[in-house]
Amino acid sequence: MVFNFEQVHNYFERLVFEEVARRSDSHPEFDSDMLADVACVALNRLPSRYVRHDVDMMFYLTEHERNAIEESLRESMSFSFAFVRQRLAKRTTNV
Repeated sequence: MVFNFEQVHNYFERLVFEEVARRSDSHPEFDSDMLADVACVALNRLPSRYVRHDVDMMFYLTEHERNAIEESLRESMSFSFAFVRQRLAKRTTNV
């Protein structure tokens, strides 16, 4: 039997990557490595939600669950940008 797992992914990955890209203009001091760190921190703060198709997940969510996901994403992104910024400040003061 042949297995095909290429479609399986964490639902939050695309959302986080798009949000990091959207917010990057507001953080010109962040280079691409720092933005990748922001994405990692954010993803580690969010629950894993593995799906084959994003539309499948959205179809089965209630309005309350969709709102909770949006709020979790906002909180995670705010925390992650602040966390990476603090780490940068510590690194530059210790040099």
